[in-house]
Amino acid sequence: MKFSLALLLTFCFVYREAPAIIFNQMDIKSLLTSGALDLNVLRCFLHNKNICPSPYIMYRLYAPKSSRHGIALNIHNPLTLFKGDFNPHRETAFIVHGFNGTAVDVHLQFLKDAYLSRDFNVITVDWRPLTRYPCYLHALINTRLTAQCTAQVYSFLTHHGAAREKITCIGHSLGAHICGMISNHLSIKQHRIIGLDPARPLIERKKNHIFRLSIDDASVIQVIHTNAGFLGQEENIGHLNYCINGGRFQPFCKGNPIRRSRCSHFLSICFLASAMFKHKKFVGVSCPNGCKEGSQHIPVSAKNPFGVVTKTEEYNIGNDAPDDARGCYCIDMPFVKHCPFND
Repeated sequence: MKFSLALLLTFCFVYREAPAIIFNQMDIKSLLTSGALDLNVLRCFLHNKNICPSPYIMYRLYAPKSSRHGIALNIHNPLTLFKGDFNPHRETAFIVHGFNGTAVDVHLQFLKDAYLSRDFNVITVDWRPLTRYPCYLHALINTRLTAQCTAQVYSFLTHHGAAREKITCIGHSLGAHICGMISNHLSIKQHRIIGLDPARPLIERKKNHIFRLSIDDASVIQVIHTNAGFLGQEENIGHLNYCINGGRFQPFCKGNPIRRSRCSHFLSICFLASAMFKHKKFVGVSCPNGCKEGSQHIPVSAKNPFGVVTKTEEYNIGNDAPDDARGCYCIDMPFVKHCPFND
């Protein structure tokens, strides 16, 4: 009875705050097997007052030659831009973590350092109080507030000289959807978004695109799939889509299915960081049907799932990819030893 009551209360919260969410048996099964269902809503935090700035969302500014720990960004104090060595002529990266994450996770720090090595301003978005385990449903609702407040920071930067064309929003999992939702609060949509294995549970089959990453949210959208069809979306929702090592389960991830999914899901961050650090292209082939069941690691012979040999090419990933690139490509990438999956 305790489980049923908690589940009912959770459904009431979700329907009241996000009526676009509709559950089916596959959604519930996915949440139960991932351990991300709000079994006790009293442990979860739903912030239903969309007031920005929010004390539950922290922004830190990093610059190539500034303090390693960065500086807290305050939109009411432009001096924080100066103290953080923000340069509007540099490119800027927003980095947004996903469910049950923080901005200081090893993966996100690796990605932050990769962008700093390329002379970017980097702003990390830390919304950890709004996305704690096991409160996935509440985190999903709280993405709206996070997107709204982050859009305010985005406007703060453009007001102080940052060019829209030089700003990239990079989001992992639910963070990818937050990146997309930022454009809901801007008069001109963003230029570039990079979605790292955008979250799938309760999202992929929903028709309403207002509360998720969609192809209309930016002029250039790149999506990197590493656990498509499981924790990550299978659908190609970007202008440019990459299936890394088949895009579904990474060959380096071991253990039970839940651990393999989580490992594969988080490696999307590491692959982007590695590409930005190395300034190199990666071998792959066109796979217009996406990361479907049966896609696999692309060997040197470049045989597709039907045994047909396909011509291999080299592709840029991340901000090195051309803005006009379109399509879906299966990319072969090695394990990132300096950015391992960890619990």
